[in-house]
Amino acid sequence: MTIIFFDDQSRETLLPLTFTRPIADLRLGILKISEKWLHYFKGETAYRTETYLQNKFPFQSSDENLWINGSVCPNSKLVEAVKGLEDQAVLIKNKVFIAAKTKKQIEGVSDLQYLKQIHFEADFSKINFPEDIFKLNDAEIRSDFNFITKGRTSKKLSATNTVIGDDIFVEDGVQAECCTFNTHNGPIYLGKNSQVWEGTHIRGALALCHDAQIKMGAKIYGATTIGPESRVGGEINNAVIWGYASKGHDGYLGNAVIGEWCNIGADSNNSNLKNNYTEVKLWDYKTERFRKTGLQFCGLIMADHAKCGINTMFNTGTVVGVSANVFGSGFPRNFIADFAWGGAQGFEVYQLSKVFETTEKVFERRNQVFDENEKEILTEIFKQTEKFRRF
Repeated sequence: MTIIFFDDQSRETLLPLTFTRPIADLRLGILKISEKWLHYFKGETAYRTETYLQNKFPFQSSDENLWINGSVCPNSKLVEAVKGLEDQAVLIKNKVFIAAKTKKQIEGVSDLQYLKQIHFEADFSKINFPEDIFKLNDAEIRSDFNFITKGRTSKKLSATNTVIGDDIFVEDGVQAECCTFNTHNGPIYLGKNSQVWEGTHIRGALALCHDAQIKMGAKIYGATTIGPESRVGGEINNAVIWGYASKGHDGYLGNAVIGEWCNIGADSNNSNLKNNYTEVKLWDYKTERFRKTGLQFCGLIMADHAKCGINTMFNTGTVVGVSANVFGSGFPRNFIADFAWGGAQGFEVYQLSKVFETTEKVFERRNQVFDENEKEILTEIFKQTEKFRRF
């Protein structure tokens, strides 16, 4: 069986996070959305996404296909309904195509509308906007924690640590000394070969993914995810930080989503609450205007490869585009375009040749290869986002 994760219309409202990946490649909780589904369904993995992403995330089909909406997170009732689908049928709720089984060759999501429709009545979590990622992170950490740890025995932490409560799971190779772990408000998951340095205080829910590090004296509140091979320090609250990202120094990060390969300079901070306590708005790429979020607490949304210099101050509800480089004193604008270079004093275009030069060095530091697929993806995003760089 081939499991095909497809993008729906929420791909546009999730920008800039989905410029560089299909929706199913988004991480919230402990796992990516695709990884959550692959716990329940086994087979070859494929993606139906934007054309310029298909080399990195290939599409294929077979004689038996399971199509899954990449913006939908599984739960027990949903998994049961998907397993019970008959051939040439699609599971649907409120006009949202959730999943479908097909044996005939179909090429795109639009063909799903011609299948037999099976209506799903129960609730499920769906990611439509960037803020949904940190809003749903607590529930997804708990869900992932339950099935990842079911029937398994946790490794022991060193006796120098203080653990409050029992809801903690430690994988092989974890290093932690002289830290506190409070699980009363949510579970704590410490991934393989992760490190928690001395003097760190953690309140669950927390997902520390494999090979990630929390530096000395950090204060981490739930519900927070630190992605694979990321390095963090300072004060973090309800943030989702994806793989290979660095926030290694003091400074506050809250109600935020930080993409892969991002770097946040020392003593940088984001505001997550307006001085007048009013509703926060976020830049929306689809409408090209600021959109009401319905949230009082909403901080920073930073896309892949974006970076900021030391002492950067991000105002409440700031969106930073792909490969933007922000620095200087003062508060930069609430929407920083993709491939922008500068800060509150003004911006210029961060040219692709310079982006590639820096990104190659960043990848080398983590023993990764910045290949032609990555270059082609960034080149296409540079073209698509040109209209936002009218500096």
